[in-house]
Amino acid sequence: MERHTYRGFASMDHEKHLEIARKGGRSVPAAKRSFSQNHDLAAQAGRKGGQSVAAKDRSFFRDRTLAAKAGRKGGHASHGQRAQ
Repeated sequence: MERHTYRGFASMDHEKHLEIARKGGRSVPAAKRSFSQNHDLAAQAGRKGGQSVAAKDRSFFRDRTLAAKAGRKGGHASHGQRAQ
């Protein structure tokens, strides 16, 4: 049996992954982060992305309770972060 060895990014520890991700986020100035500056633009992009998927393939379209559950979960996660 062949032993698999991780190389590159896969071999780095979790903290190193986070450090690299933070650098990527900081590399774009706040003024250039259009979705953080313009919530209407973000909503419009989300709608456009959703419309690009056929209605029959939209899981929330088929299962409204799934959509409601996801919305509640997202709301709790979002508000939990603000409280900290």
